[in-house]
Amino acid sequence: QVQLVETGGGLVQAGGSLRLSCAAVGSITNIDNMGWYRQAPGNQRELVALIHSGSTTYADSVKGRFTISRDKNMVNLQMNSLKPEDTAVYYCNAFLRATYLMAFKEYWGQGTQVTVSS
Repeated sequence: QVQLVETGGGLVQAGGSLRLSCAAVGSITNIDNMGWYRQAPGNQRELVALIHSGSTTYADSVKGRFTISRDKNMVNLQMNSLKPEDTAVYYCNAFLRATYLMAFKEYWGQGTQVTVSS
């Protein structure tokens, strides 16, 4: 079994910082890319940041404030200068191949709440 285990999140005042971490655990052969998505109430899930072979992609709304990094099977999201509109459930995402599967498959974490108060 492969799981994405998220840590971090919580409540912070506007202008503050939080760090999210996600570890891909289990029998994994190869990870193609990892990233973070978020979903606010009433909104669709949206891409926040993605890292693939060292290249990064960010949503326009977080550029210059958020930084994604990866170390082996772990991906981190450093969030600075947080705004109330960053409030959402944040989900870790990975496209990887488990040892017991032939093909790559997308996996999701359970989600972690980030709340930014004004």
